[in-house]
Amino acid sequence: QVQLVESGGGLVQAGGSLRLSCAASGRTFSNDGMGWFRQAPGKEREFVASISWSGGSTYYAAFVKGRFTISRDNGKNTVYLQMNSLKPEDTAVYYCAARYGRATTSSQAHEFDYWGQGTQVTVSS
Repeated sequence: QVQLVESGGGLVQAGGSLRLSCAASGRTFSNDGMGWFRQAPGKEREFVASISWSGGSTYYAAFVKGRFTISRDNGKNTVYLQMNSLKPEDTAVYYCAARYGRATTSSQAHEFDYWGQGTQVTVSS
């Protein structure tokens, strides 16, 4: 069983930065590709970023526009989302997700097997 726990969310002013972390327990990431998704009130869950097991491949949603960076440290069983130049429209619950034994990136929620509980990010004007 894989457990994912997000942290690092909170309240930040527009233009500020946050670094989200997603720590895995129960087992190591092994060959797991990872991703971040978000869901704002009244909106569908949407893809944010994904990273391959090796970290050599990343993929981002268009709205990121160079502001976010996904990275991982397999030795720490942790994936990160560095968010810079935050905007009020980035306000959402951010979820970490893992692809069990599938090393590649994906933007499709149904291709992820395990999900964290989410961490709230609120960006004030």
